[in-house]
Amino acid sequence: MTKQQHGMVKNNTNKMAALYRLIDIILIQVLLYVCVMFYTQGYDEHYFTISLIGSVAFALIAESFALYRSWRAGFFTQIIFYTFTCWAFSSVVVFGYLFFSKTATDFSRVALGLWMCSSLFSLIAWRFCFQMFLSSMRRKGYNTRNIAIFGLSEKGIRLAKEVLDNPETGYRMAAFYDDRDKTRLDEDYHYYLRGSIAEGIKNAKNNKYDVIYITLPIQAKVRIEEMLFALGDSTANVHVVPDLFMYCLMHGEMSHVGDVQTISVYDNPMQGSLGVLKRLEDLFLSISILSVIALPMLAIALAVKFTSKGPIIFKQDRYGLNGRKIKIWKFRSMTVTENDDVVTQATKGDSRITKVGAFLRKTSLDELPQFINVLKGDMSVIGPRPHAVVHNEEYRKIVDFYMLRHKVKPGITGWAQVNGARGETETVDKMKTRVEYDLEYIRNWSLWLDFKIVTLTIFKGFVGKHVY
Repeated sequence: MTKQQHGMVKNNTNKMAALYRLIDIILIQVLLYVCVMFYTQGYDEHYFTISLIGSVAFALIAESFALYRSWRAGFFTQIIFYTFTCWAFSSVVVFGYLFFSKTATDFSRVALGLWMCSSLFSLIAWRFCFQMFLSSMRRKGYNTRNIAIFGLSEKGIRLAKEVLDNPETGYRMAAFYDDRDKTRLDEDYHYYLRGSIAEGIKNAKNNKYDVIYITLPIQAKVRIEEMLFALGDSTANVHVVPDLFMYCLMHGEMSHVGDVQTISVYDNPMQGSLGVLKRLEDLFLSISILSVIALPMLAIALAVKFTSKGPIIFKQDRYGLNGRKIKIWKFRSMTVTENDDVVTQATKGDSRITKVGAFLRKTSLDELPQFINVLKGDMSVIGPRPHAVVHNEEYRKIVDFYMLRHKVKPGITGWAQVNGARGETETVDKMKTRVEYDLEYIRNWSLWLDFKIVTLTIFKGFVGKHVY
Protein backbone atom coordinates (compact mmCIF):
# COMPACT_ATOMS: atom_id res chain seq x y z
CA MET A 1 0.00 0.00 0.00
CA THR A 2 1.45 3.35 -0.99
CA LYS A 3 1.66 6.30 1.30
CA GLN A 4 -1.12 8.06 -0.60
CA GLN A 5 -3.44 5.13 0.05
CA HIS A 6 -3.33 5.33 3.83
CA GLY A 7 -6.74 6.41 5.17
CA MET A 8 -6.76 9.14 7.75
CA VAL A 9 -9.65 10.12 10.03
CA LYS A 10 -10.35 13.85 10.13
CA ASN A 11 -12.23 15.93 12.69
CA ASN A 12 -15.87 16.85 12.07
CA THR A 13 -16.00 20.18 10.25
CA ASN A 14 -18.67 22.59 9.17
CA LYS A 15 -18.97 22.59 5.39
CA MET A 16 -19.99 26.27 5.52
CA ALA A 17 -17.19 27.33 7.89
CA ALA A 18 -15.50 29.45 5.21
CA LEU A 19 -18.73 31.41 4.70
CA TYR A 20 -19.14 31.87 8.46
CA ARG A 21 -15.61 33.25 8.76
CA LEU A 22 -16.19 35.65 5.87
CA ILE A 23 -19.44 36.94 7.39
CA ASP A 24 -17.76 37.47 10.77
CA ILE A 25 -14.85 39.40 9.26
CA ILE A 26 -17.14 41.59 7.15
CA LEU A 27 -19.47 42.29 10.09
CA ILE A 28 -16.64 43.32 12.43
CA GLN A 29 -15.01 45.63 9.91
CA VAL A 30 -18.22 47.20 8.57
CA LEU A 31 -19.59 47.83 12.05
CA LEU A 32 -16.49 49.77 13.09
CA TYR A 33 -16.84 51.92 9.97
CA VAL A 34 -20.54 52.55 10.74
CA CYS A 35 -19.89 53.37 14.42
CA VAL A 36 -17.03 55.76 13.63
CA MET A 37 -18.95 57.53 10.85
CA PHE A 38 -22.04 57.78 13.05
CA TYR A 39 -20.15 59.38 15.94
CA THR A 40 -17.09 61.20 14.56
CA GLN A 41 -17.16 61.13 10.74
CA GLY A 42 -13.41 60.47 10.95
CA TYR A 43 -12.81 56.94 9.73
CA ASP A 44 -9.23 56.49 8.46
CA GLU A 45 -6.51 53.88 8.01
CA HIS A 46 -5.90 53.76 11.78
CA TYR A 47 -9.45 52.62 12.42
CA PHE A 48 -9.09 50.14 9.58
CA THR A 49 -6.03 48.70 11.37
CA ILE A 50 -8.10 48.30 14.53
CA SER A 51 -10.89 46.55 12.62
CA LEU A 52 -8.32 44.27 10.99
CA ILE A 53 -6.77 43.35 14.35
CA GLY A 54 -10.22 42.69 15.82
CA SER A 55 -11.43 40.52 12.95
CA VAL A 56 -8.21 38.51 12.63
CA ALA A 57 -8.06 38.00 16.40
CA PHE A 58 -11.66 36.82 16.42
CA ALA A 59 -11.03 34.41 13.55
CA LEU A 60 -7.98 32.88 15.26
CA ILE A 61 -9.57 32.69 18.70
CA ALA A 62 -12.79 31.26 17.26
CA GLU A 63 -10.66 28.59 15.60
CA SER A 64 -9.16 27.69 18.98
CA PHE A 65 -12.63 27.39 20.51
CA ALA A 66 -13.87 25.35 17.50
CA LEU A 67 -16.63 27.91 16.95
CA TYR A 68 -16.69 27.01 13.27
CA ARG A 69 -17.26 23.30 13.84
CA SER A 70 -20.52 21.69 12.81
CA TRP A 71 -23.29 22.70 15.22
CA ARG A 72 -25.91 20.52 13.52
CA ALA A 73 -26.39 18.61 16.77
CA GLY A 74 -25.38 21.42 19.12
CA PHE A 75 -27.22 23.73 21.48
CA PHE A 76 -27.61 27.40 20.69
CA THR A 77 -26.86 28.48 24.26
CA GLN A 78 -23.37 27.09 23.75
CA ILE A 79 -22.99 28.97 20.47
CA ILE A 80 -23.90 32.21 22.29
CA PHE A 81 -21.47 31.46 25.10
CA TYR A 82 -18.54 30.68 22.80
CA THR A 83 -19.27 33.63 20.52
CA PHE A 84 -19.29 35.95 23.54
CA THR A 85 -16.06 34.40 24.86
CA CYS A 86 -14.27 34.69 21.51
CA TRP A 87 -15.26 38.34 21.10
CA ALA A 88 -14.27 39.11 24.71
CA PHE A 89 -10.77 37.73 24.08
CA SER A 90 -10.61 39.60 20.77
CA SER A 91 -11.49 42.83 22.58
CA VAL A 92 -8.64 42.19 25.00
CA VAL A 93 -6.28 41.86 22.02
CA VAL A 94 -7.54 45.17 20.57
CA PHE A 95 -7.19 47.02 23.88
CA GLY A 96 -3.78 45.43 24.38
CA TYR A 97 -2.69 46.85 21.02
CA LEU A 98 -4.00 50.32 21.94
CA PHE A 99 -2.22 50.20 25.28
CA PHE A 100 1.18 48.99 24.10
CA SER A 101 1.19 51.16 20.97
CA LYS A 102 0.26 54.19 23.13
CA THR A 103 -2.39 55.20 20.58
CA ALA A 104 -5.50 54.88 22.76
CA THR A 105 -6.00 58.67 22.80
CA ASP A 106 -6.10 58.75 18.99
CA PHE A 107 -9.40 56.90 18.90
CA SER A 108 -12.91 57.76 20.02
CA ARG A 109 -13.78 55.75 23.12
CA VAL A 110 -17.49 56.12 22.39
CA ALA A 111 -17.07 54.82 18.83
CA LEU A 112 -14.96 51.88 20.03
CA GLY A 113 -17.50 51.14 22.78
CA LEU A 114 -20.35 51.17 20.27
CA TRP A 115 -18.31 48.89 18.01
CA MET A 116 -17.61 46.39 20.77
CA CYS A 117 -21.28 46.18 21.79
CA SER A 118 -22.75 46.17 18.28
CA SER A 119 -20.25 43.58 17.06
CA LEU A 120 -21.06 41.23 19.93
CA PHE A 121 -24.79 41.64 19.33
CA SER A 122 -24.43 41.16 15.57
CA LEU A 123 -22.13 38.12 15.81
CA ILE A 124 -24.71 36.41 18.02
CA ALA A 125 -27.79 37.74 16.19
CA TRP A 126 -26.85 36.54 12.72
CA ARG A 127 -26.00 33.11 14.09
CA PHE A 128 -29.33 32.99 15.90
CA CYS A 129 -31.27 33.98 12.77
CA PHE A 130 -29.39 31.50 10.62
CA GLN A 131 -29.83 28.73 13.19
CA MET A 132 -33.58 29.42 13.40
CA PHE A 133 -33.80 29.40 9.62
CA LEU A 134 -32.00 26.04 9.37
CA SER A 135 -34.09 24.54 12.18
CA SER A 136 -37.29 25.69 10.49
CA MET A 137 -36.18 24.28 7.14
CA ARG A 138 -35.19 20.97 8.70
CA ARG A 139 -38.46 20.62 10.59
CA LYS A 140 -40.27 21.08 7.27
CA GLY A 141 -38.19 18.33 5.72
CA TYR A 142 -35.63 20.47 3.88
CA ASN A 143 -31.86 20.16 4.31
CA THR A 144 -32.35 16.78 5.98
CA ARG A 145 -30.44 13.53 5.79
CA ASN A 146 -32.08 10.11 5.90
CA ILE A 147 -30.17 7.77 8.16
CA ALA A 148 -30.23 3.99 8.56
CA ILE A 149 -28.77 2.12 11.53
CA PHE A 150 -27.29 -1.33 11.02
CA GLY A 151 -27.70 -3.14 14.32
CA LEU A 152 -30.62 -2.69 16.71
CA SER A 153 -28.24 -2.71 19.67
CA GLU A 154 -28.15 -0.63 22.83
CA LYS A 155 -25.95 2.03 21.26
CA GLY A 156 -28.06 1.91 18.09
CA ILE A 157 -31.14 2.69 20.19
CA ARG A 158 -29.30 5.54 21.92
CA LEU A 159 -28.39 6.97 18.56
CA ALA A 160 -31.97 6.64 17.29
CA LYS A 161 -33.31 8.43 20.39
CA GLU A 162 -30.98 11.36 19.78
CA VAL A 163 -32.17 11.62 16.19
CA LEU A 164 -35.86 11.37 17.09
CA ASP A 165 -35.61 13.79 20.02
CA ASN A 166 -33.75 16.45 18.02
CA PRO A 167 -35.46 16.95 14.63
CA GLU A 168 -33.82 20.36 14.28
CA THR A 169 -30.51 18.61 13.61
CA GLY A 170 -31.79 17.64 10.18
CA TYR A 171 -31.26 13.92 10.66
CA ARG A 172 -34.31 11.82 9.88
CA MET A 173 -34.60 8.28 11.23
CA ALA A 174 -35.44 6.07 8.24
CA ALA A 175 -34.66 2.47 9.13
CA PHE A 176 -33.12 -0.16 11.39
CA TYR A 177 -31.58 -3.33 9.96
CA ASP A 178 -30.64 -6.38 11.99
CA ASP A 179 -30.05 -10.07 11.23
CA ARG A 180 -31.50 -11.34 14.50
CA ASP A 181 -35.02 -12.67 14.92
CA LYS A 182 -37.56 -9.89 15.47
CA THR A 183 -38.61 -11.36 18.82
CA ARG A 184 -35.09 -10.72 20.20
CA LEU A 185 -35.15 -7.02 19.33
CA ASP A 186 -36.54 -4.03 21.21
CA GLU A 187 -40.28 -3.84 20.50
CA ASP A 188 -40.30 -0.03 20.67
CA TYR A 189 -38.31 0.11 17.42
CA HIS A 190 -40.06 -2.59 15.40
CA TYR A 191 -41.75 0.23 13.45
CA TYR A 192 -38.36 1.22 12.00
CA LEU A 193 -37.19 -2.34 11.36
CA ARG A 194 -36.92 -2.87 7.60
CA GLY A 195 -35.28 -6.29 7.41
CA SER A 196 -31.87 -7.91 7.40
CA ILE A 197 -28.54 -6.11 6.99
CA ALA A 198 -28.25 -7.58 3.48
CA GLU A 199 -31.49 -5.80 2.58
CA GLY A 200 -30.12 -2.61 4.13
CA ILE A 201 -27.00 -2.82 1.99
CA LYS A 202 -29.17 -3.36 -1.10
CA ASN A 203 -31.26 -0.27 -0.27
CA ALA A 204 -28.10 1.75 0.40
CA LYS A 205 -26.82 0.86 -3.07
CA ASN A 206 -30.15 2.15 -4.43
CA ASN A 207 -29.43 5.55 -2.79
CA LYS A 208 -32.24 5.35 -0.25
CA TYR A 209 -30.08 6.65 2.62
CA ASP A 210 -27.71 9.57 3.02
CA VAL A 211 -25.94 8.31 6.15
CA ILE A 212 -25.50 4.81 7.56
CA TYR A 213 -24.39 4.06 11.11
CA ILE A 214 -23.00 0.61 11.94
CA THR A 215 -23.64 -0.15 15.62
CA LEU A 216 -22.63 -3.82 15.81
CA PRO A 217 -20.50 -4.94 18.80
CA ILE A 218 -16.77 -4.47 18.31
CA GLN A 219 -16.37 -8.27 18.58
CA ALA A 220 -18.10 -8.55 15.19
CA LYS A 221 -14.96 -7.25 13.46
CA VAL A 222 -15.17 -9.57 10.45
CA ARG A 223 -18.87 -8.84 9.95
CA ILE A 224 -18.24 -5.09 10.10
CA GLU A 225 -15.43 -5.39 7.55
CA GLU A 226 -17.77 -7.27 5.21
CA MET A 227 -20.43 -4.60 5.58
CA LEU A 228 -17.95 -1.80 4.92
CA PHE A 229 -16.69 -3.58 1.82
CA ALA A 230 -20.26 -4.02 0.53
CA LEU A 231 -21.20 -0.40 1.32
CA GLY A 232 -18.21 0.73 -0.70
CA ASP A 233 -20.50 0.17 -3.68
CA SER A 234 -22.91 2.87 -2.41
CA THR A 235 -22.75 6.66 -2.19
CA ALA A 236 -23.92 6.84 1.45
CA ASN A 237 -21.76 8.35 4.18
CA VAL A 238 -20.86 5.46 6.50
CA HIS A 239 -20.01 5.76 10.20
CA VAL A 240 -18.95 3.03 12.62
CA VAL A 241 -19.92 3.45 16.29
CA PRO A 242 -17.61 1.11 18.25
CA ASP A 243 -18.93 0.19 21.68
CA LEU A 244 -15.40 0.29 23.10
CA PHE A 245 -15.61 4.08 23.12
CA MET A 246 -19.10 4.28 24.56
CA TYR A 247 -17.71 3.70 28.06
CA CYS A 248 -13.92 3.94 28.03
CA LEU A 249 -13.09 6.90 25.80
CA MET A 250 -11.77 9.93 27.67
CA HIS A 251 -10.86 12.90 25.51
CA GLY A 252 -10.74 10.89 22.30
CA GLU A 253 -8.46 12.58 19.81
CA MET A 254 -6.84 11.55 16.58
CA SER A 255 -3.04 11.48 16.51
CA HIS A 256 -0.36 9.63 14.62
CA VAL A 257 3.15 8.26 14.87
CA GLY A 258 4.59 8.60 11.39
CA ASP A 259 2.01 7.03 9.08
CA VAL A 260 0.36 5.03 11.87
CA GLN A 261 -2.82 6.67 13.13
CA THR A 262 -3.78 6.39 16.78
CA ILE A 263 -6.75 7.32 18.97
CA SER A 264 -6.17 8.55 22.50
CA VAL A 265 -8.39 6.66 24.95
CA TYR A 266 -7.23 8.01 28.31
CA ASP A 267 -5.87 11.53 28.07
CA ASN A 268 -6.07 14.98 29.64
CA PRO A 269 -8.36 17.27 27.60
CA MET A 270 -6.76 20.37 29.14
CA GLN A 271 -3.46 20.49 27.26
CA GLY A 272 -1.77 22.97 24.96
CA SER A 273 -3.85 26.06 24.25
CA LEU A 274 -6.79 24.53 26.16
CA GLY A 275 -4.51 24.08 29.17
CA VAL A 276 -3.55 27.75 28.97
CA LEU A 277 -7.23 28.65 28.72
CA LYS A 278 -8.06 26.54 31.78
CA ARG A 279 -5.24 28.19 33.72
CA LEU A 280 -6.44 31.68 32.74
CA GLU A 281 -9.93 30.71 33.84
CA ASP A 282 -8.56 29.54 37.21
CA LEU A 283 -6.53 32.71 37.74
CA PHE A 284 -9.46 34.95 36.83
CA LEU A 285 -11.94 33.11 39.06
CA SER A 286 -9.61 32.66 42.04
CA ILE A 287 -8.39 36.28 42.07
CA SER A 288 -11.94 37.59 41.66
CA ILE A 289 -13.32 35.34 44.40
CA LEU A 290 -10.43 35.97 46.82
CA SER A 291 -10.94 39.73 46.49
CA VAL A 292 -14.53 39.22 47.65
CA ILE A 293 -13.95 36.64 50.42
CA ALA A 294 -10.77 38.11 51.96
CA LEU A 295 -12.59 39.70 54.91
CA PRO A 296 -14.90 36.70 55.54
CA MET A 297 -11.80 34.48 55.50
CA LEU A 298 -10.17 36.69 58.11
CA ALA A 299 -13.28 36.43 60.31
CA ILE A 300 -13.34 32.63 59.91
CA ALA A 301 -9.62 32.42 60.76
CA LEU A 302 -10.19 34.35 63.99
CA ALA A 303 -13.19 32.17 64.88
CA VAL A 304 -11.15 28.98 64.37
CA LYS A 305 -8.21 30.39 66.36
CA PHE A 306 -10.17 31.50 69.42
CA THR A 307 -12.67 28.62 69.72
CA SER A 308 -10.37 25.60 69.72
CA LYS A 309 -6.73 24.62 70.08
CA GLY A 310 -4.67 23.94 66.99
CA PRO A 311 -3.58 25.61 63.75
CA ILE A 312 -5.94 27.79 61.71
CA ILE A 313 -5.02 26.13 58.44
CA PHE A 314 -4.99 22.35 58.08
CA LYS A 315 -2.77 21.01 55.29
CA GLN A 316 -3.47 17.49 54.09
CA ASP A 317 -1.87 15.33 51.41
CA ARG A 318 -3.95 14.71 48.31
CA TYR A 319 -3.36 13.40 44.80
CA GLY A 320 -3.11 16.17 42.22
CA LEU A 321 -2.65 16.10 38.45
CA ASN A 322 -1.38 12.69 37.24
CA GLY A 323 -1.43 11.35 40.79
CA ARG A 324 1.33 13.62 42.11
CA LYS A 325 1.02 14.46 45.79
CA ILE A 326 -0.01 17.99 46.75
CA LYS A 327 -0.98 19.62 50.02
CA ILE A 328 -4.41 21.22 50.03
CA TRP A 329 -5.34 23.97 52.47
CA LYS A 330 -8.49 24.00 54.59
CA PHE A 331 -9.68 25.84 57.64
CA ARG A 332 -9.28 23.41 60.54
CA SER A 333 -12.72 22.07 61.45
CA MET A 334 -11.72 19.24 63.82
CA THR A 335 -9.79 18.81 67.02
CA VAL A 336 -7.44 16.48 65.10
CA THR A 337 -5.37 17.01 61.95
CA GLU A 338 -5.10 13.53 60.47
CA ASN A 339 -2.62 13.16 57.62
CA ASP A 340 -1.33 9.63 58.19
CA ASP A 341 -1.87 6.23 56.62
CA VAL A 342 -5.24 6.02 58.38
CA VAL A 343 -7.77 8.84 57.88
CA THR A 344 -11.30 8.40 59.20
CA GLN A 345 -14.05 10.12 57.22
CA ALA A 346 -16.26 12.50 59.15
CA THR A 347 -19.69 11.09 60.04
CA LYS A 348 -22.91 12.53 61.43
CA GLY A 349 -22.42 13.61 65.05
CA ASP A 350 -18.63 13.13 64.83
CA SER A 351 -17.15 14.20 68.20
CA ARG A 352 -13.93 15.40 66.51
CA ILE A 353 -15.75 18.24 64.74
CA THR A 354 -15.66 21.59 66.55
CA LYS A 355 -18.73 23.82 66.86
CA VAL A 356 -17.32 26.32 64.37
CA GLY A 357 -16.08 23.45 62.23
CA ALA A 358 -19.56 21.94 61.96
CA PHE A 359 -20.87 25.16 60.41
CA LEU A 360 -17.84 25.52 58.14
CA ARG A 361 -18.14 21.96 56.84
CA LYS A 362 -21.89 22.14 56.33
CA THR A 363 -21.54 25.31 54.24
CA SER A 364 -18.21 24.29 52.61
CA LEU A 365 -16.58 27.45 53.99
CA ASP A 366 -13.70 25.31 55.29
CA GLU A 367 -12.66 24.88 51.64
CA LEU A 368 -12.09 28.61 50.99
CA PRO A 369 -8.27 28.52 51.51
CA GLN A 370 -8.09 26.18 48.50
CA PHE A 371 -8.41 29.22 46.26
CA ILE A 372 -4.79 29.82 47.31
CA ASN A 373 -4.02 26.29 46.06
CA VAL A 374 -5.56 27.35 42.76
CA LEU A 375 -3.28 30.41 42.57
CA LYS A 376 -0.29 28.15 43.28
CA GLY A 377 -1.33 25.92 40.38
CA ASP A 378 -1.96 22.77 42.44
CA MET A 379 -5.73 22.85 41.95
CA SER A 380 -8.43 24.21 39.65
CA VAL A 381 -11.61 25.98 40.66
CA ILE A 382 -13.62 23.29 38.84
CA GLY A 383 -12.59 19.66 38.80
CA PRO A 384 -12.97 16.36 40.70
CA ARG A 385 -12.79 16.86 44.46
CA PRO A 386 -9.49 15.53 45.91
CA HIS A 387 -9.69 12.65 48.40
CA ALA A 388 -7.26 11.73 51.15
CA VAL A 389 -4.34 9.65 49.86
CA VAL A 390 -5.33 6.65 51.96
CA HIS A 391 -8.85 6.75 50.50
CA ASN A 392 -7.43 6.92 46.98
CA GLU A 393 -5.38 3.80 47.62
CA GLU A 394 -8.42 2.05 49.07
CA TYR A 395 -10.93 2.92 46.35
CA ARG A 396 -8.64 2.46 43.34
CA LYS A 397 -8.76 -1.27 44.12
CA ILE A 398 -12.56 -1.55 44.20
CA VAL A 399 -13.92 1.21 41.91
CA ASP A 400 -13.30 0.80 38.17
CA PHE A 401 -11.44 3.66 36.45
CA TYR A 402 -11.05 5.45 39.81
CA MET A 403 -7.57 6.81 39.11
CA LEU A 404 -8.66 8.38 35.81
CA ARG A 405 -10.17 11.22 37.81
CA HIS A 406 -6.58 12.34 38.39
CA LYS A 407 -6.00 13.02 34.67
CA VAL A 408 -6.93 16.64 35.48
CA LYS A 409 -6.24 18.91 38.43
CA PRO A 410 -8.54 18.45 41.44
CA GLY A 411 -11.11 21.18 41.96
CA ILE A 412 -12.88 23.11 44.70
CA THR A 413 -16.24 22.29 43.13
CA GLY A 414 -17.18 19.91 40.37
CA TRP A 415 -19.84 18.13 38.36
CA ALA A 416 -20.33 15.53 41.12
CA GLN A 417 -20.87 18.20 43.77
CA VAL A 418 -23.55 20.14 41.86
CA ASN A 419 -25.32 16.84 41.18
CA GLY A 420 -25.50 16.03 44.89
CA ALA A 421 -22.65 13.48 45.05
CA ARG A 422 -20.76 15.13 47.88
CA GLY A 423 -20.03 14.60 51.56
CA GLU A 424 -19.59 11.24 53.27
CA THR A 425 -19.14 8.18 51.03
CA GLU A 426 -19.92 5.45 53.54
CA THR A 427 -20.76 2.95 50.80
CA VAL A 428 -18.85 1.88 47.68
CA ASP A 429 -21.89 2.70 45.53
CA LYS A 430 -21.76 6.35 46.62
CA MET A 431 -18.10 6.55 45.65
CA LYS A 432 -18.87 4.89 42.31
CA THR A 433 -21.53 7.52 41.66
CA ARG A 434 -19.11 10.32 42.44
CA VAL A 435 -16.43 8.82 40.19
CA GLU A 436 -18.96 8.43 37.35
CA TYR A 437 -19.76 12.14 37.57
CA ASP A 438 -16.06 13.03 37.70
CA LEU A 439 -15.26 10.98 34.59
CA GLU A 440 -18.28 12.41 32.80
CA TYR A 441 -16.89 15.88 33.50
CA ILE A 442 -13.46 15.00 32.10
CA ARG A 443 -14.95 13.39 28.99
CA ASN A 444 -17.17 16.36 28.25
CA TRP A 445 -15.01 19.21 29.55
CA SER A 446 -15.50 22.58 27.95
CA LEU A 447 -15.50 26.21 29.02
CA TRP A 448 -19.29 26.08 28.76
CA LEU A 449 -19.48 23.15 31.22
CA ASP A 450 -17.24 25.00 33.69
CA PHE A 451 -19.50 28.05 33.43
CA LYS A 452 -22.53 25.83 34.07
CA ILE A 453 -20.90 24.25 37.15
CA VAL A 454 -19.94 27.63 38.62
CA THR A 455 -23.51 28.85 38.15
CA LEU A 456 -25.01 25.71 39.72
CA THR A 457 -22.51 25.88 42.61
CA ILE A 458 -23.71 29.37 43.50
CA PHE A 459 -27.29 28.13 43.82
CA LYS A 460 -26.95 24.62 45.21
CA GLY A 461 -23.34 23.52 45.50
CA PHE A 462 -22.36 24.83 48.95
CA VAL A 463 -24.51 22.65 51.19
CA GLY A 464 -25.62 19.04 51.21
CA LYS A 465 -27.52 16.65 53.47
CA HIS A 466 -24.61 14.15 53.56
CA VAL A 467 -21.94 16.73 54.49
CA TYR A 468 -20.73 16.40 58.08
